[in-house]
Amino acid sequence: MNDAALKARLRELLLPVEAWSIEDQAARSDFDLNPDAVREERTLRAAAVLIPVIAHEGGATVLMTRRSDTLASHTGQIAFPGGRLDPGETAVQAALREAWEEVALEPEAVEVLGLGDAYETGTGFLVTPVIGWLSRAPSTTPSPDEVAEVFEVPWDFLIDGANHRRDYYDPETGPRRWYWAVPYNERYIWGVTAGIVRALRGRLYGEDAG
Repeated sequence: MNDAALKARLRELLLPVEAWSIEDQAARSDFDLNPDAVREERTLRAAAVLIPVIAHEGGATVLMTRRSDTLASHTGQIAFPGGRLDPGETAVQAALREAWEEVALEPEAVEVLGLGDAYETGTGFLVTPVIGWLSRAPSTTPSPDEVAEVFEVPWDFLIDGANHRRDYYDPETGPRRWYWAVPYNERYIWGVTAGIVRALRGRLYGEDAG
C-alpha cells in the first residue's frame, strides 16, 4: 500500500480524536490471551503512546524506541514513546509531550490522524494509542535516562499478521501467561507494544482467521 492510500485508510478507520474520554473502557487487553488469569477490581491509570508513522519513498515506517537499561521497570524493552497522562491532559497531549520528552520529536511535525483501541495492561494502565503521521523522517535525540535507542520498523512488516506470533512464559506461581510478539531482525517486540500493534491491525484490516 502506498503512503497516500495508507494515510487515507488510517483517517477512515481510526477512532476520531474528539471521541476520546478519560472515562473510556478498554477494548483490548493483556487478558485477551489469558482469559483465566485473575483480574482484580481496580481503577486503571490513564496513559497514552504515540505511534509515529513516517512517510518514506520506499514505504512507510514506524518509529519505536528501546527503553534505557537503567530504568526501574521494563528495562530494555521495545516501546512506543508514551507514558501517564498528567492532570488535565488529553491522550493526544500526553502522547505528543512524552514523545518530545523521550526522543525530542517536535509536536509540530506530527499530524494526528486518530486513535487506536484503548488497551488495558496487566500492570493496571489504560493505554490510548495515538497514531500520528510524519511527512518526512524526523530528527530525534533520545533522552538517556529513558531511551537507549530510536529506530524504525517498516509498516508493512509490523502490521502483517504473518509476523505476529503468540509466545508465553511460565511464572514462578500461577498459570502460563501468553502474549503477542513481533520479532524484527535482532529486536523482540512483545507484550503491551505487540498487543497494541495487533489491535491496530484488527481495526485496519480485520481479524485473522483463528
